[in-house]
Amino acid sequence: MNISFIPAQIAYLVPVLTFLILAKLLSNRNILRRRRRRPMLDGSGYGVLITGCDSGFGHQLALRLDRRGFVVFAGCLFPDGTGATNLAQSSSSNLKILKLDVTSDEQVQHAKMMVQEQLPEKGLWAVVNNAGVTDWAEIEWSTTEDFQSMLDINLMGCIRTTIAFLPLVRAAKGRMVFMSSILAFFYCLNMSAYSVSKRGLEAFADCLRVEMASFGVKVSIVQPGNFGPATSIVKPKTAQDIWNKLNEQQKKTFNLQYVEQVVGYVAAMHRSGFKDANVVVDAMLHAVTSEQPKPRYLLVSFIDMFFFKMFPFLPTGLSDAVFSLSSMYTQRETTLYAE
Repeated sequence: MNISFIPAQIAYLVPVLTFLILAKLLSNRNILRRRRRRPMLDGSGYGVLITGCDSGFGHQLALRLDRRGFVVFAGCLFPDGTGATNLAQSSSSNLKILKLDVTSDEQVQHAKMMVQEQLPEKGLWAVVNNAGVTDWAEIEWSTTEDFQSMLDINLMGCIRTTIAFLPLVRAAKGRMVFMSSILAFFYCLNMSAYSVSKRGLEAFADCLRVEMASFGVKVSIVQPGNFGPATSIVKPKTAQDIWNKLNEQQKKTFNLQYVEQVVGYVAAMHRSGFKDANVVVDAMLHAVTSEQPKPRYLLVSFIDMFFFKMFPFLPTGLSDAVFSLSSMYTQRETTLYAE
């Protein structure tokens, strides 16, 4: 892109996008007001499968749906672990703990058999594909195995679970819900593997939504922003942890000073996130129980909402330039290759 054309593009795009986004936000606000007046689905007689219930969003959603009368099949990676034990103790007899590793075909099929054996009279209303992991690293710090591991859980795990349980949800004309992230469309430093997995997930969910419309099944994607403190999903790592995995050539390019700066930046970003997960759980609950669930739930602050609504429409040169405003990006250019 010729840089001389960027000001003209901005002059054209900004007022148009501002009008469209504000109109969309106002429309969404009015729709949400109407939706709040409508009764939500009574869970009595319906089943819901949720993956990733050991902790975080899935754990909280399982409790909320249990209180609404659903028969909840709570998939847990560690069914004898602290999270699953607490879940069982805090819920009614309608909540069933299932051992479920979404990377395992055998466990997914076994979970399907268990669900079918205990299915309530009105069938399986929804599957909430919530299980997922996150990690961060520069692409050159990563291996193909790092990418494969992320994809196996965040993408293939959802596909595997969806294909297995879709006939049951289709029979009930129910819901498929997918936990994604703003990083599915907002690319940034150090999050490539996670972004790839979530962008693939959204492509799958979008195709599924179009196909399932003919059967009366509604598909929703939940896109949280930074909810790290609310879920503890980001595992801490030290600069030395990263440094020890680099080869000599990488150490010459990404010196220890830069690695330390990245670790500090990621930790600060993590601390700045939302500490309350309720807004995400509310969106998941709405996607499962509302008469008219949204195709997408973008969950960021009101101020950030405008930026993230506009970002996908920016020319590539302009969206790339956004990162030059980041202090980390500036430090990166001055620190790389430094002795």
